[in-house]
Amino acid sequence: MVASVVVIGGGVFGLTAALEMRRRGWEVTVLDQGPIPHPDASSTDISKVLRMDYGADGFYMDLMRRAFEGWDEWNAGWGETLYRETGVLMLSRAEMAPGGYEHESFRLLQERGLAVERMDSVEIRRRFPAWNADRYVDGYFNPRGGWAASGRVVARLASEIREAGGALLESAGFAGFIKEGGRVTGVRTERGDRIFGDHVVLAAGAWTPFLHPPLQAVMWPTAQDVFHFQVDDVEMYRPPRFPVYTADVSNTGWYGFPAKLDGTLKVANHGPGRRIDPSGPRQVADRSLPNYRAFFEDTFPGLAGAPRTFERVCFYADTFDGDFWIDRDPENPGLVVASGGSGHAFKFAPVLGAITADAVEGVPNPDASRFGWRKAGQLRTEDARNA
Repeated sequence: MVASVVVIGGGVFGLTAALEMRRRGWEVTVLDQGPIPHPDASSTDISKVLRMDYGADGFYMDLMRRAFEGWDEWNAGWGETLYRETGVLMLSRAEMAPGGYEHESFRLLQERGLAVERMDSVEIRRRFPAWNADRYVDGYFNPRGGWAASGRVVARLASEIREAGGALLESAGFAGFIKEGGRVTGVRTERGDRIFGDHVVLAAGAWTPFLHPPLQAVMWPTAQDVFHFQVDDVEMYRPPRFPVYTADVSNTGWYGFPAKLDGTLKVANHGPGRRIDPSGPRQVADRSLPNYRAFFEDTFPGLAGAPRTFERVCFYADTFDGDFWIDRDPENPGLVVASGGSGHAFKFAPVLGAITADAVEGVPNPDASRFGWRKAGQLRTEDARNA
């Protein structure tokens, strides 16, 4: 008899898991509370950063190096360039020093043989003229990295699942688990469906701790405000003069993307955010736009007056330590949780599916060493949270 799995959530965790399980021969059903891609999901956007720069954290750097191989394979296999390799510019407002985020990233990348280029004010001013080179005096350029068209990636993964014979149930909100003999054997939907499976994967992003309250001590939704602006001099803000970047990110949280051909420029901040209900009203904070304007004046003077064209509240599913949460629930046999992206999971999409599928099948996976079930007191020294 063919084994079956029910996946709750049609974002990057859920779809990559479903696709991998289907390729392993499992019957797969994915349900989501809305359409796939869901407009409120963090996976749904015009772009997400892809980079392997993680300070002194070699675990994520090495995991991303393998993920990049998957992105290259997806580009080739899909016949559509959804990963754009612009390179990543990592700049700081002070000289890079041992122990600092940029310095440790640069050091580890060099140790791993990456052709990273050190930058100073003179070189920044010459190669990246939109930057205020008087404020940003050090850093490096990593040619391996860029951005992915995240909403298109989600749509493509959903299409792959359908083509492989998996079922996607849209507008099917989760109403509860079905349990038999102490084991999770399926789910109930808000529209009255009862869907059974040998395993259930909970991959509902920011909604995960609401759907499974025992996780609320270790995982919570965090709202982050994202803006798009319109630029006039499009070529000034496109590669190679304007690649994906971080701007003293460990101190400021600022990062962003090159302009699209129509002049759309996306900017975001990876900060503490706001803990609010992702199902409630979504409105950017009053202070956000003035903060963006101040950032432009300090960093990109030519953007100080750029008109805002779009704003969005994006939700992280933050874990207490910034590591993902991919493991079997020890108190609920049959249930696997795949969530806790903490604002930096999308880039790992090509490797997430295998990690989750191995958790379902009970197969050890060395890539999952940081993602197991844990208590809030088990705080690590590494700072895993990165944009």
